Amino acid sequence: MTKNPKSIHQFKVKFLDGSEKNLFEYQNKVLLIVNIASGCGFAPQLNELQVLREEFKEQGFEVLAFPSNDFGRQEPLDGAQISEFCQLNFGVQFPVSEKIMVRGDLAHPLYKFLGDIKLNGNLKSTPRWNFHKYLINRRGEVVDYFFPFTKPLSSKVKKSIQRLL
Repeated sequence: MTKNPKSIHQFKVKFLDGSEKNLFEYQNKVLLIVNIASGCGFAPQLNELQVLREEFKEQGFEVLAFPSNDFGRQEPLDGAQISEFCQLNFGVQFPVSEKIMVRGDLAHPLYKFLGDIKLNGNLKSTPRWNFHKYLINRRGEVVDYFFPFTKPLSSKVKKSIQRLL
């Protein structure tokens, strides 16, 4: 089976639990991919992301979080500290990656793909701050994005997810 070049399924990610996963493992799931930072004023959205995950998990939905220090140096933590912060403060149970860069020449290949219409075929939207959200359909294609100020439990986000489930 050949992988769709316009799909996130071509990328591998290292998670804080020590696992390295090919995103192909998330085929047939609707995903919300979010760059996070513990020191950001939007960090309480981690709780909303967990609530959103619980609401739609049984229908094939998952949240994937990517800590980044790209904006205002708001992610001073590393590794287990990030995991502990997310779990203790916000009850996060969704997968959290190792800290990565999400913009610029050194951005993780997944984030280069997410933000570049020439690569993903659907949209152009590079994160300009923490908690930028990408909505991915079951085929692994980028179909929408939400700015950091759009709360995960907003009707806009929930309706967009429901249309894909």
